[in-house]
Amino acid sequence: MHSKIVIIGSGPAAHTAAIYAARAELKPVLYEGFLALGIAAGGQLTTTDEVENYPGFGNIKGTELMDQMRAQSEACGTEIVSQTVSKVDLSQRPFKYWLHPMGDDETHEPDVHTADSLIIATGAKARRLDLPGEDKYWGNGVSACAVCDGSLPIFREKPLVVIGGGDSAVEESVYLSKKASKVTVLVRRDVMRASKVNARRLAANPKVEIRYNTTATQVKGEEKDRALMTHLRIKNVKTGKEEDIDANGLFYAVGHEPATHLFKGQLKMDEDGYLITDPGTAKTNVEGVWAAGDVQDKKYRQAITSAGIGCVAALEAEKWLAEQDVSVGNELEEEKDARKPQTNGQAPEYRSNPLL
Repeated sequence: MHSKIVIIGSGPAAHTAAIYAARAELKPVLYEGFLALGIAAGGQLTTTDEVENYPGFGNIKGTELMDQMRAQSEACGTEIVSQTVSKVDLSQRPFKYWLHPMGDDETHEPDVHTADSLIIATGAKARRLDLPGEDKYWGNGVSACAVCDGSLPIFREKPLVVIGGGDSAVEESVYLSKKASKVTVLVRRDVMRASKVNARRLAANPKVEIRYNTTATQVKGEEKDRALMTHLRIKNVKTGKEEDIDANGLFYAVGHEPATHLFKGQLKMDEDGYLITDPGTAKTNVEGVWAAGDVQDKKYRQAITSAGIGCVAALEAEKWLAEQDVSVGNELEEEKDARKPQTNGQAPEYRSNPLL
């Protein structure tokens, strides 16, 4: 199958790009993947119970928001395929790509598909620690995004914990300190990896306690349907002492893993594997390929910023495709010229105007 534009991804960036591309009559094909990154189609928002900071929705479940985006994409004319892209070849245009059979992430289907342009919106996955109780209380106390979830009622004026020692951990802890009764930061080593300025800023916050040489070992909470987290078991790695502390929320700030393995050796990436785009654009180093969302944004990682860059990617792709399609442009110009009246170089209104 050949397509004018293919979008890989299933989050806000992918669906925004699809909506704009479909409205431009580019007939986009969107591959949402089958449990890509181990997450259902819709990306990280599907793991967020409540979303309160997406414009137009005072409070909406993450899965519901993504269902609405998907429905809008289809309504605009996007063809959505639930298979996962298994391999790409960006060495020449049209670009080639292959698919995994449904439910099989090991083999490739033999059919080769092609595309004139490609928008990559494969996202990133928050690193987890796989603690006992983590899955049970995920979305009900455990999160990987303070800005996304920190203002939810279950966290307000409650004791919260942040795990991490880098600048992201500092930012998340400071943000949460405005909402929480107390924030405890667990740092595995005896020093933070954050910049000295940020480390001092955190240490000076009266609502923050930093525990060095400390890790988490178990998430604890209520034993009922939709149970909430209430405690966290922690361990001092030097003494081996364990204790339970009050904690209604646990926020991971230990990094993200961008889903860029398909593009290694073909697209420029930074040291963490994020795709590099030209500043102010979604352009990658390969002409005809754009990247949008968390796959290229390691700083903000918000649904609304992902949607914004998804729009940018689609608009840039539309313009680029129009510039490549010279034959269509020439036909339109010829048709336009044919409709022009023959005036011997003189505009009709000037030729017939008795005052001139």
